[in-house]
Amino acid sequence: MEKEMCQSYKKNDLVTVTIEDIGTGGEGIGKVNGFTLFVKDAVVGDVVEARITLAKKQYAYARMEKLLKASPYRVEPRCPHHRRCGGCQIQALDYERQLVYKQQKVRNNLIRIGGFDSDCVDRVMEPIVGMEDPYRYRNKALYPVGTDREGHVVTGFYAGRTHTIVPSTECYLGAEVNKQILEIIVAHMEKYHVSAYDETTGRGLVRHILIRKGFNTGEIMVCLVINKEKGKEGIPQQAQLLSALSQIKGMTSVSVSINSEKTNVIMGKEIHILWGRGEIRDVIHVRDMGKEGYPYTGQELTFSISPLSFYQVNPIQTEKLYSLALEYADLTGREVLWDLYCGIGTISLFLAGKARQVCGVELIPQAIEDARANAERNGIDNAFFYVGKAEEVLPAFYAEKQGEDQLCRPDVMVVDPPRKGCDPLCLETMLQMRPDRIVYVSCDSATLARDLRILCDGGYELRRVRAVDQFGHTVHVEVASCLQRKD
Repeated sequence: MEKEMCQSYKKNDLVTVTIEDIGTGGEGIGKVNGFTLFVKDAVVGDVVEARITLAKKQYAYARMEKLLKASPYRVEPRCPHHRRCGGCQIQALDYERQLVYKQQKVRNNLIRIGGFDSDCVDRVMEPIVGMEDPYRYRNKALYPVGTDREGHVVTGFYAGRTHTIVPSTECYLGAEVNKQILEIIVAHMEKYHVSAYDETTGRGLVRHILIRKGFNTGEIMVCLVINKEKGKEGIPQQAQLLSALSQIKGMTSVSVSINSEKTNVIMGKEIHILWGRGEIRDVIHVRDMGKEGYPYTGQELTFSISPLSFYQVNPIQTEKLYSLALEYADLTGREVLWDLYCGIGTISLFLAGKARQVCGVELIPQAIEDARANAERNGIDNAFFYVGKAEEVLPAFYAEKQGEDQLCRPDVMVVDPPRKGCDPLCLETMLQMRPDRIVYVSCDSATLARDLRILCDGGYELRRVRAVDQFGHTVHVEVASCLQRKD
């Protein structure tokens, strides 16, 4: 009977449901007669009237039509666009409850995907590191540019799972100066009839606006992604635009990125500096994660950030995350180690200050150039960097140097891969090299759990896990973990 009722629901049906959980995409989860509903914009504890948008045999997706009874965890979001914008999936959920959700998400993935015993997970998991203020934390923002129905230039963010721009120059996760910068650029485009890119036709000039800010230095970078083969003369009445932008306090770099491809890849490989330097700088401090308030330890490094550099978007939480990685590495000054997926060398250089030798590996050549420059800038001479895929560089090094180089038997290996996790060949080589400890930093706890299981099956024991909320009001969470070789 229940199965028949489950199958009776169809698109556009209205149902009343109590929300009992949160899904991986931030949607509320509830059940009606055993039938599971994933309801957009609903939070745990809500009772809602929902309209089904896509029905399957055992479950359906729905959107909230009416809030019948508000959850005690529901709050009023600052952003009026939070339901349309695809950026903040859980801004209507109380921040402390967001932390509970993220802690539970990591725990569940370790148990369900990683196959770790629940008692083991509870023993090794430490409390999530939250934010003092989960707003205005992003040091990087990418805004698509388009036109509205009246032909006016607009910028903002894409609506969830679409490329439809929600017009807005204000994002409460980004730096306050972003609004001023966007208004200057949009006004310039309107005044001088500078066209916005059209994804359908491939025509139009300005595609995206990248803004980066060094929170500890105050330096600001603006990079306009334009659809033009030759770049320096790319913006009509460019001198007027540069004059306006250069008046903003902290403005350090204005450039264009050339991208003439019909692609979802935002940044082009060709960068032209229009005004100022080609990069900005920021400072990261090491924090004592064992003390209340996580005070600075006195160690700090300066990093150079170019338009194409990977650099964590939340500077305050990044200091906590990298400090955890350094703590988990447990260095004495004698160790040699690898840092895979090292980006511009942020973790590598902190490790180098406590180790004998560090070798970083990163796919993007520009990031490795930045890493080497950052090492020189900070007076670090025991960090070396290789360009290439970790799954190619590491096995090739091991095959060539096996038995001849201490790096074939490193003391510690640190990995901070993209969302898809480590390549199987990379994991296999790590197990062959048998470091004493592995520190795994991840932006996706599902692929982290998968890879930790492979490493533990290969002779390691999971010792410590701690989530760090890098992305308040979203479903994403960073995790630092530490594994110890058993023998």
